[in-house]
Amino acid sequence: MVLPTVALVGRPNVGKSTLFNRIAEERISIVEDTPGVTRDRIYTHAQWLGKEFSLIDTGGITVSDLSLNQEIKTQAEIAINEADIVVLVVDARVGVTNEDEAVARILYQAQKPVVLAANKADNLAQRQDIYDFYALGLGEPYPVSGVHGTGMGDLLDQIIKNFPDENLVVDDDSIKFSFIGRPNVGKSSLVNAILGENRVIVSNQEGTTRDSIDTKFIDRDSGQLYTMIDTAGIRKRGKVYENTEKYAVMRALRAIDRSDVVVVVLDGAQGIREQDKRVAGYAHEAGRGVIIAVNKWDAVSNKDQKTMQEFTEYIRQEFRYLSYAPIIFISALKHQRLDQIVELVTAINENQQRRIQSSLLNELLLKATAIAPAPIVKNRRLKVYYLTQVQVQPPTFVVFVNDPELFHFSYERFITNQLREVFDFTGTPIKLIPRLRK
Repeated sequence: MVLPTVALVGRPNVGKSTLFNRIAEERISIVEDTPGVTRDRIYTHAQWLGKEFSLIDTGGITVSDLSLNQEIKTQAEIAINEADIVVLVVDARVGVTNEDEAVARILYQAQKPVVLAANKADNLAQRQDIYDFYALGLGEPYPVSGVHGTGMGDLLDQIIKNFPDENLVVDDDSIKFSFIGRPNVGKSSLVNAILGENRVIVSNQEGTTRDSIDTKFIDRDSGQLYTMIDTAGIRKRGKVYENTEKYAVMRALRAIDRSDVVVVVLDGAQGIREQDKRVAGYAHEAGRGVIIAVNKWDAVSNKDQKTMQEFTEYIRQEFRYLSYAPIIFISALKHQRLDQIVELVTAINENQQRRIQSSLLNELLLKATAIAPAPIVKNRRLKVYYLTQVQVQPPTFVVFVNDPELFHFSYERFITNQLREVFDFTGTPIKLIPRLRK
């Protein structure tokens, strides 16, 4: 599903990050019990009235060698390039400034929906004294308080009114997978290598992700249609001097949202970097299937029989939250083990859509609780009554218990591991939702 993207822009100290945290509060509260899920504050998922969207805080994008005005302009241009809707954040206590007018002029010419948020309107007088912002030419200003949360409903109502028409999104029955990773890890080379003699290219077309190319191909052997998303096309646009790493992350996010399976590409010769963990963590949180592909394995020097096992242990240590993701060692240059990519994509896509009968789930639950009885938390024993599957992509299960607060993450992990031992969920995350039995 392609999510609309909303970007917050504005001069420094208007409270963009506070608004960002306020809008995304529920989604940010996701907790991983294992270390390693790296989040960059400039992006997240959020939702309002059942509509999900990607949220970008351009306050996290800075270019140190530029003047303040140029930096503000840079952020606005990045938002224009990447977002479907732009929220211009101004300070209701200060009023209109020259910097506000400069950003407004850029946005006015962008021909994209703009919503004007007058932040820091913390009391009634400040909420009423916002009429000067009409002079920006961007329509009605919405007084809000990122600190106290007042006015957020009206602002979010206006934002979702500007979402693209869902009926205009054209989908197909192909299996969609993308390559994500740092620049120069070999993503484009992998795309070209996979499109070998045994694949029939259907079309190349620009994707929803800016500067990405969707390549549709049919596997000759199976007849299955695939859409391969290449996110390698990250380049400077005109006078936009973007922070390359964070700009690349934004590109990867949109590709992940459109994918059934994500291939995290690592450079075998260089090892793991922070950005690798950042985008992989997002794929995990988005519930996508994940493959870890170590490219350029042919360039790794001094290999012996233990090198691959040692590198696997290194990956498992750095990506603890991706313990379910298969690891493959490949070479786009030498065409080594590339056939495993499409095979794994197909298998993981099936695992993502796997449904398990409730009778089988509760038989598993009965055996699991016999092996490891439910724990006692705060002098109360957890009682697990029933397990049922409610969703696929990713497989999601509701666990009916006597008190959801007693459902400790360690017992959640135990039940998840039991599910993986009995059923094939290779490559896909599993979500467990504790719910009070009424």
